[in-house]
Amino acid sequence: MDMERKMKSSITVIGTGRMGSALASSLIQAGHTTTIWNRTRQKTDSLAKLGAIVAPSVEAAVMAGEIVIVNVSDYDATKALLHSDAIGSAIRGKLIVELTSGTPTGAREAAEWYTKHGASYLDGAIMATPDYIGTDAGTILLAGPRAAFDSHSDVFRALGGNVQHISEEPGRANALDSALLALMWGALFGTLHAIAVCQSEEIELDELARQWSATAPVIDGLVTDLIKRTSAGRFASDSESLSSISAHHGSMHHLMELMQSRKIDRSVVDGYDAIVKRAIAAGHLHDDFAALSQFLAVGK
Repeated sequence: MDMERKMKSSITVIGTGRMGSALASSLIQAGHTTTIWNRTRQKTDSLAKLGAIVAPSVEAAVMAGEIVIVNVSDYDATKALLHSDAIGSAIRGKLIVELTSGTPTGAREAAEWYTKHGASYLDGAIMATPDYIGTDAGTILLAGPRAAFDSHSDVFRALGGNVQHISEEPGRANALDSALLALMWGALFGTLHAIAVCQSEEIELDELARQWSATAPVIDGLVTDLIKRTSAGRFASDSESLSSISAHHGSMHHLMELMQSRKIDRSVVDGYDAIVKRAIAAGHLHDDFAALSQFLAVGK
């Protein structure tokens, strides 16, 4: 075991909140020498008991690892911690893996700063909750130099069974993260609307759960079809269309009337309606629902 540990990369994890702690714990369990640092030192105690080395400073933490994984609140927090002359000198030859939420632009700016200071840089998006880290289903998307990813496959495998390199372009992981979050929030806010409607109409939420289980495969099919048709530019209704804008428009107004009468917040649904109205005004009333993808640009 000692020989195996010596052969493994030494890792530093900056930020040991719930997600950072899950990352560090998985690395420790995989046998990596793991150094940690957190602004609030008490949050490192449980990891220290597992065998993590608690660094006295950010500079010491960065110096200790061949690979430095950053998981703090946002890119501004990362800049405040790491973008200094002292850290810039310390990171030469190291691999920096940013697993902090941010924007594609922020990722590109970070990549420029780290590479300017002689480090390799991978920008990542964690598509999982902390309990999935280290499991076969743990998904992390990484973007940046493919060689840096391939050289440390054992490290990434320790973090999850579905850690993927998706692009050399450093902003790609965060861009895809934002896209998937938009899809997730659509589902979650839709669920909030459904709950509000059921509560206003005195429908038990257990009944909503049962009917969702029956309806979910249909919705999954609609989402898959929407992505495929938009990718192919098949916006006109045809024999394979699953739904048209006109059908959704009518049903949406029924929902809006119900929400109005029950005093349920309509702001999100009003936003949907505005997009539909732009498409209808442009002559797409009877086209496939996928035609709406052309009307997301503000002012179109």
